[in-house]
Amino acid sequence: IKEGRSGLQNITYFDTTDYTCKVAAQVKDFDVGNWIDKKEGRKMARFTQFACVAAVQALNDAGLTKENMDGERTSILLGNGIGGFEVYEESMSKYFNAGPSRVPPMTIPKLIPNEAAGNISMMYGIHGTALTLATACASGTDALGLALDQVRSGRCDVCVAGGTESTITGFGISSFQILHTLPTFFNDNPTAASRPFDKAREGFVMGEGAGILILEEYEHAKARGAKIYAEFAGYGGSSDAYHLTSPDPSGDGGALAMVRALKDANVKPEDVQYYNAHGTSTPINDPAETAMVKKAFGEHAYKMKVSSTKSMTGHCLGAAGALEAIFCVKAIQDGFYPPTINLENQDIEGGCDLDYVPNKGVYGDITCAASGSLGFGGHNGVVVFKKVTD
Repeated sequence: IKEGRSGLQNITYFDTTDYTCKVAAQVKDFDVGNWIDKKEGRKMARFTQFACVAAVQALNDAGLTKENMDGERTSILLGNGIGGFEVYEESMSKYFNAGPSRVPPMTIPKLIPNEAAGNISMMYGIHGTALTLATACASGTDALGLALDQVRSGRCDVCVAGGTESTITGFGISSFQILHTLPTFFNDNPTAASRPFDKAREGFVMGEGAGILILEEYEHAKARGAKIYAEFAGYGGSSDAYHLTSPDPSGDGGALAMVRALKDANVKPEDVQYYNAHGTSTPINDPAETAMVKKAFGEHAYKMKVSSTKSMTGHCLGAAGALEAIFCVKAIQDGFYPPTINLENQDIEGGCDLDYVPNKGVYGDITCAASGSLGFGGHNGVVVFKKVTD
């Protein structure tokens, strides 16, 4: 992200000869056995593997182990939009071609969306609630918001929270390209395919992965000497009640989530220096989200910096909001505004007229950052983070 480097490439997971979109942001050189027991990993769908590995990384970074954490006071809350697409494909193929007796026995335990949270709970002996939330592309952000409520309410001291997704399969890509949501003009130049707020934007690029944060009650964290990156200050959510797949172009629904998040965080619009946009690189999303930002932040929208890291990671669907929350936390920690790459011809006439940090990130003090996610079905979620000063 700091290098402004694209992770997009031509799809290698399957033969794309008959596909109009041949570009995705694949997780490269992934070996689940480097992080967890390989035998256990084989029992998991790819989205669960991602979540488990990210959880191991996050808990290691937090200094939490199965031995030193209180399993009864720890919870899990993950977002996931779809589940195990590759498991669906393999199992349905065997069902249709060989009959019902040939369906793999692990089909259901691998494909259902809650299995990521379930596997993490078993790995670490976590006996608190292990919940999964599905609000399409807002899943990761909404899961963080509900996890914040879990900690605030005292239901747990620690919550393993975030999102995970893996849908770069033949069926996954074909299902989205039939909706005309994926790009088709950049198959020969894949790193340029995700170009939020640019006139040449055409569609979102499918990504995959997981993002996990460890949320912890402040005094509990201080008492054990935890490494504290930022304060998770607020969350807001709303529904557009407008369309199955498109955001409300007026921006009213998303703006409502933003205003609620700011209020929950007890910050004013002018307190926010950076907003990590949903920024999908679709013709519809980018101007609609810009309208949301203007309605929620007023004139300050033109003074703060806005960028879409999806220009580098692609759109990780249910994992996107969690990854982008991490980028916000790191932006605060490092004092760095991530860029929107491939922004060569900003679509000002189309309504995209804010400072999107074009092509190269910049350094500057950030004390408050926000991130928004907008999902199919009109789901909107926004999270706010603050710098910790004491």
